[in-house]
Amino acid sequence: MISKRIVLRFSHKLLDKPIVCKLVKDYDLEFNILKASITPNEEGLLVLGLSGKKENYNKAMDFLKDLGVKIQPLSQDVTRNEVKCTHCGACVTICPSGALVLDPKTKKVLFHAEKCIACELCIKTCPPRAMELHF
Repeated sequence: MISKRIVLRFSHKLLDKPIVCKLVKDYDLEFNILKASITPNEEGLLVLGLSGKKENYNKAMDFLKDLGVKIQPLSQDVTRNEVKCTHCGACVTICPSGALVLDPKTKKVLFHAEKCIACELCIKTCPPRAMELHF
């Protein structure tokens, strides 16, 4: 079994295609839509949690690439600017997924990108704007 969080970007030509439906029916994947944004006549963006058999997942990724969908791991899109971060902890209290935690020994904020769901709450909360979203 494999479980990944990915960002899908696709052209307006694919907006009316049942992409997620095909991932479920043809590749037996479970999904969780973490974020969706569609700009008519421009592009679509989906942040998905996908899980299933590794072989099916890989076939599904090939299907998406063949359609012209751009795929990247979610961890590439949400980052923390280490230079700006003051480790104030404001983001820790707001993070619903536990991606941001306070290290009890060092009192520094740790960012676990693999747990991030790109909800953007930390971005709005961070006083020095150290959390950045690069969709």
